[in-house]
This record gives sequence, C-alpha cells and structure tokens, in this order.
Amino acid sequence: MSDDRKNEGLQSLGRKTGYVFDYSPQVLETFSNKHADRDYWVRFNCPEFTTICPITGQPDFAEIRISYIPDHRMVESKSLKLYLFSFRNHGGFHEDTVNMILNDLIKLMDPKYIEVTGIFTPRGGISIYPYANYGRPGTKYEALADQRFATHE
Repeated sequence: MSDDRKNEGLQSLGRKTGYVFDYSPQVLETFSNKHADRDYWVRFNCPEFTTICPITGQPDFAEIRISYIPDHRMVESKSLKLYLFSFRNHGGFHEDTVNMILNDLIKLMDPKYIEVTGIFTPRGGISIYPYANYGRPGTKYEALADQRFATHE
C-alpha cells in the first residue's frame, strides 16, 4: 500500500479480507480526493449484490450501480465491497435497500452529487429497479439531481 493510502488511515486496503455478514455501514472508509477542484464522475458497478427478502427469507440478487461527483472525500472501493457484502443476510425491500445505500454514502462522503440504482433480478415474473439520487442543497448539484430524476427511465 502506498504511503499516501497509509496516511489516510485505511483499515481494509492491503489486508486480509474479513467479511461482515450483517448490515454494517461502519466498514465504509474514505480517502482524500486529490482533484476536488474539478467535477468528475466516479461509477461503481456491483453485479453480484445479494440481500434477503424480509418476508420470505429468500435471497434477492441485483446489480447495484453507484455514480457520484466527489467533493473532498471519496469512498474506498474495498470498503464499499465489504459494505455491500454486509447486506447478504439483511432483510430489506429493494427500494429501502437502495435508499439505505444512498444515505450511508451521503453521510460518509458528503458528495456533491450521488445516485444509486438497484437492478434486481425478477421474482414472480417482476423486476424492480429502484433509483434514488441526491444533489447538495442550494447548489447546481441540487438542480442536477432534479433534472436527472425527472428524466430517469
């Protein structure tokens, strides 16, 4: 691990992976954005997301897509992987799960803008694709959130 990353105090990167099997936002870590002076997109595609249906206890599978415009802090990808894995035994509806991920990442990073989409595989012949977004209030990113929400398909 580079000295820059060591100085960030990251706990997961470069170590043996210890998986948490219950919902755990505490595993999320951040590092400094070296390019906070410009806007740019960061996108994560997580095609192997699993959670549990709170009614039937059956597994639900999804691709989780996270796109954000960072400010001063960015989410560390291994910690994000561990965080998403922690949903494996969590019982939650698809819409709630997407909003929980969004809220946890806002709390963690305070991004300028962020959106989370869950592309859940069909159950009973129906697919559910919840989408939630956030733009920092009182900024152009709030307007971006409104525009992207209004044109979301």
